[in-house]
Amino acid sequence: MPSGVPRQGGAAARTRVVVPGGPVDLGLVLGPLRRGPWDPTYRALPDGSVWRASLTPAGPGTLRVTASACAGAVRGEAWGPGADWLLDRLPDLVGRADDPGAFVPRHHAVALARHRRPGLRLTRTGLVLESLVPSVLEQKVTTDEAYRAWRLLVRKFGRPAPGPAAGGRLWVMPSPAEWALVPSWEWHRAGVDDKRASTVLRAVRVAARLEETVGMSPEAARARLEVVPGIGPWTSAETVQRSHGAADAVTVGDLHLPGIVGWVLAGDRDADDSVMLELLAPYAGQRHRAARLVLLSGNGPARRAPRMYRADIGRL
Repeated sequence: MPSGVPRQGGAAARTRVVVPGGPVDLGLVLGPLRRGPWDPTYRALPDGSVWRASLTPAGPGTLRVTASACAGAVRGEAWGPGADWLLDRLPDLVGRADDPGAFVPRHHAVALARHRRPGLRLTRTGLVLESLVPSVLEQKVTTDEAYRAWRLLVRKFGRPAPGPAAGGRLWVMPSPAEWALVPSWEWHRAGVDDKRASTVLRAVRVAARLEETVGMSPEAARARLEVVPGIGPWTSAETVQRSHGAADAVTVGDLHLPGIVGWVLAGDRDADDSVMLELLAPYAGQRHRAARLVLLSGNGPARRAPRMYRADIGRL
């Protein structure tokens, strides 16, 4: 059970230690939750700790996670009304429920990437909206544009994270009600077009129904998410990969992933979604993990086309 310990400035921290039963690389496990180097909800510090600020069903909370390589244990410290909720789900967050041993490499590059990255596990946050909203912001734009929009909106309409919060630089994302009150011009200033803004607004109106999907299978969760206009297979996959730890939720509709998978697994840099899915078919049930290992192999094709055009609508 979590226990209380005094922390900086007299703030009370709750703590929990988890033994995942295998190596855990916090950068690999929690890295997908980070939306760019300046994500206001996430910080990775030089001491190896990872800080996250989340809006939980119990309220806002801050979580600091550290891993001990020699002891094989992960330690969590949490602050705020959501502290106990975050610590209760710490095992899922660091991948203790994930089973890397169920994965059987079928390609040399994948087997080599797995050998080099033994600490890769799939995280499961148990929170849908915190992964859905930034995924919607990433639709059909460059990652830099999406990261900027997320940063500006969270800092303007969210709230400072409770506790020490990594030097006071962490923020909790807005609640559904707060997202719903973001004025149209603020979406515009953040570079978010009407289509993506409208999708977020439709999603937050049914936030409770979407959060219920954490108790469903990833497939059922994706089906419910895709009922919301503007949420398609790309967005639902990106969401459940994080909220559910969905090992088989391969991302389709991505600009770069099919070409990378095609190149690494078959030398085909022009592969489309259908070719990618065919190449990943031997990994049925583990296709998302296979795709992550492909990306971690570092063997992507050389760039030969210009980057996606960046149009900053906030300047219009």
